[in-house]
Amino acid sequence: MDRSTQLAARRTEPAGSGRTPGTPSTSGPHRLPRSGPPVYDPAGHSGTLHRRAAQVLEDNWTGTSTVPSRGLYPHQWSWDSAFIAIGLRHLSPLRAQTELETLLDAQWADGRIPHIVFNPSVPHDAYFPSPDFWRSSTAGRAAGAPRTVQTSGIVQPPVHALAAWLVHRADPVLSRARGFLPRVYPRLAAWHRYLLHRRDLGGGGLVSVVHPWEQGMDNSPAWDAPLSRINPAPARSFRRADLDHGAPEDRPTDLDYGRYVRLATDYRDGGYADGADERVARTASAEGGGGRRVGEFAVEDPAFNALLILSEHALAWTARELGATGTARHARAQRLTTALVDRLWDPAEEMFFCRDLRGGTATGGSGALASKRRSPAGALVPERSVSGLVPLLLPTLPRDIAAALVRTLSGPHFGLGGVTRLVPSYDLLGEAFDPHRYWRGPAWFNTGWLLERGLRTHREHAAADALREALLETADTSDFAEYVDPYTGEACGTQGFGWTAALTLDLLHNPPRPQVDPNKGESLTEHGVSTTGTGTFDRSDKGGDRG
Repeated sequence: MDRSTQLAARRTEPAGSGRTPGTPSTSGPHRLPRSGPPVYDPAGHSGTLHRRAAQVLEDNWTGTSTVPSRGLYPHQWSWDSAFIAIGLRHLSPLRAQTELETLLDAQWADGRIPHIVFNPSVPHDAYFPSPDFWRSSTAGRAAGAPRTVQTSGIVQPPVHALAAWLVHRADPVLSRARGFLPRVYPRLAAWHRYLLHRRDLGGGGLVSVVHPWEQGMDNSPAWDAPLSRINPAPARSFRRADLDHGAPEDRPTDLDYGRYVRLATDYRDGGYADGADERVARTASAEGGGGRRVGEFAVEDPAFNALLILSEHALAWTARELGATGTARHARAQRLTTALVDRLWDPAEEMFFCRDLRGGTATGGSGALASKRRSPAGALVPERSVSGLVPLLLPTLPRDIAAALVRTLSGPHFGLGGVTRLVPSYDLLGEAFDPHRYWRGPAWFNTGWLLERGLRTHREHAAADALREALLETADTSDFAEYVDPYTGEACGTQGFGWTAALTLDLLHNPPRPQVDPNKGESLTEHGVSTTGTGTFDRSDKGGDRG
């Protein structure tokens, strides 16, 4: 247990509570009732983008969490809730805290935060895979799945520590009064331990995903090669509820969906285990893995790891708030940044790429990419996805790499500021590009928000301002669509989407402003991110308490 976890446990545990220090329950009297006043005051905002975005979050609120959409996604999703909390903090810091606390109430004993927390009042046939597919309380028993709530058994990108820190900053007085950070810090620390200790399948320090749904960009062409090894589940063995809410030509194919189901089934039937027995976990497998056995699908993804790195920095800021130094976490974040560059960066292509740990030697490519494809620890996947741009977020990314990513972002493969106004999810020149098909070309608001933040981190303010304006305008005209055509902004997927509305609110509450002068009260790193944990990611306050 690190110093911050000890401090957090000491602040939250009453004498004689009987709970293990460092893993406090987040349930209790702090949870909001299922009814109450709306989270916004419509006075002065009637008919505005702000009010409409707030209304989406109000409509999607269940009383303890926010669904991404009422029809297509009627449960709580992990990284959706993190992005939603970032927007909710501007309307109701209490509700934003509750959003994250509800998610953490479903955390497994091994530390994983499941990608779906199921609402028991929703019929099973409203969404697939449903709770009776995942069987978390039985199949996940050995991994410590909760008994009183049904969840999936896989995870999603770790945005949660960043969200918790920003929610705290929105109202530090309320946060401290409720003991918000002392209660969530041990859970978030356990979540990061799970990823770093159980998911380093390649042995190089980075986290691997074991299912495309874990990375969040479900249908990306980056998964095509790794998925091609998977024998799909028969189409008759499942019913796709997603086709009730979206055009089939915009959704994953039946073949891809069958492979998703097969992977999830095998992971479930293996008890949601992540690798070999601990006694042999240090031995590299013949399949190219590092300290753990590599399954049929194991991929190191740039965006997933970049978000973990940024959340490690956020945990360091949280540790400082709780009375520790946070030095070890900043150091870990830097080691992960170095590993990310060493394993996934190609200077000739000016992109980060996924590494398929089960992949053999690939052909083609140039420079370091071709060389890294011949690595015994898997092969880089030669597909340009928006995931390979997301590391622009990182404050200590080398300057030459940040500059190269900016060039790629505005170059012919993504076209930002030229042929596209929003960032496509996949290479405009790629053979698999489709401007409407799920994650194979459309622009998404969460990746746009992340890249807008990344551009500001590296002082590309003109490009960031233009992207911010395009995000706000498109959110308005698309009625907060799930995703849009990157050329035209045409709405795709469902509308009234949770994170689109939430991140719109965050952009509205963080208007552009000149770079802060470090001699005038706010400390910046050389890359433009505040060492106090605000700066680029939260410019809505000066870091003081709200009285």
